[in-house]
Amino acid sequence: MSDQDPPHPRRVRYQGTHPRRFEEKYKELSPEQHAAELDKVMARGQTPAGTHRPIMVDEILEALDPRPGEMALDATLGYGGHTRELLPRLLPGGRLVGLDVDPLELPRTEARLRGLGFDEDTLLVRRMNFAGLARVRAEFGAFDLVLADLGVSSMQLDNPARGFSWKADGPLDLRLNPQRGRSAAELLATLDERTLAELLVENSDEPHAIAIASRVHGQGARTTRDLADRVSTALRAEGLENEEIKRALQRTFQALRIAVNDELGVLGQFLALLPSVLNPGGRVAILSFHSGEDRRVKKAFLQGLREGIYETIAPDPRRASPEERRSNPRSTSAKLRWARLPRD
Repeated sequence: MSDQDPPHPRRVRYQGTHPRRFEEKYKELSPEQHAAELDKVMARGQTPAGTHRPIMVDEILEALDPRPGEMALDATLGYGGHTRELLPRLLPGGRLVGLDVDPLELPRTEARLRGLGFDEDTLLVRRMNFAGLARVRAEFGAFDLVLADLGVSSMQLDNPARGFSWKADGPLDLRLNPQRGRSAAELLATLDERTLAELLVENSDEPHAIAIASRVHGQGARTTRDLADRVSTALRAEGLENEEIKRALQRTFQALRIAVNDELGVLGQFLALLPSVLNPGGRVAILSFHSGEDRRVKKAFLQGLREGIYETIAPDPRRASPEERRSNPRSTSAKLRWARLPRD
């Protein structure tokens, strides 16, 4: 090696035989160099760090029925997995607009999709919340199909710096766009005990909301570990076992994430505007991941059917197949509903 050559980067060191922390999983975080390692992780029913596995792809393609020359909207671009499957079916002549509010992940997703050959003639990307459908309609016109995947992407959940999960210590943030609004820690500091308990029930149907709120309120939780420890302490005092505590932790973090990002309010705006951005015969598919989301989607579609806005809607939500739930456990709670406008 000459004096001009840069030093070769050292391999990430970790204890034991397998990396545990997010930043130690250097092979998973470099999929273009370690494809075989990603295959091994997925074969174990796990999602490689820094990636996301699209859920119910076949069912979504069936519901949306994308055709060459059509205009599509992926209202929650995320890792781009669904868009990657939709775009080839829109060609030749079709285009897809992808929206996402996350300023950290969106550039990576766009670069990944551009690298697959999807140029600006076929894929248009905008950083914005999907509640802004009126602006999207004004810029691009109406769409033949719209997809919204309401779940949080795995690359957001897995990165401790984003504060989405109780499983690793990090700042108690939970914002989809960390450049705007209040973090979860800041929100908690403003809530009284009763309001916190009501929030846990409304956003995650938490059965132990009162006990959790009593322990968390006024304690100044600043990190994910702070919050997880206080919730765990409260529930052990109630006699809960470890598996029950884990589920309660998931629900608690979910409830705060929904509140921090006003996810149910944003979803309501999206559902109200949705028919106005669809062409005649337009199709929409929505993946939801908890009962609060699914109730709102179901209600909006039923109301649209009664008023003659939608010609037909899914009679019941579809669920991921047993095979998909085994290979990708994060699909277990997903529910898919669809609706279609009359052709004229």
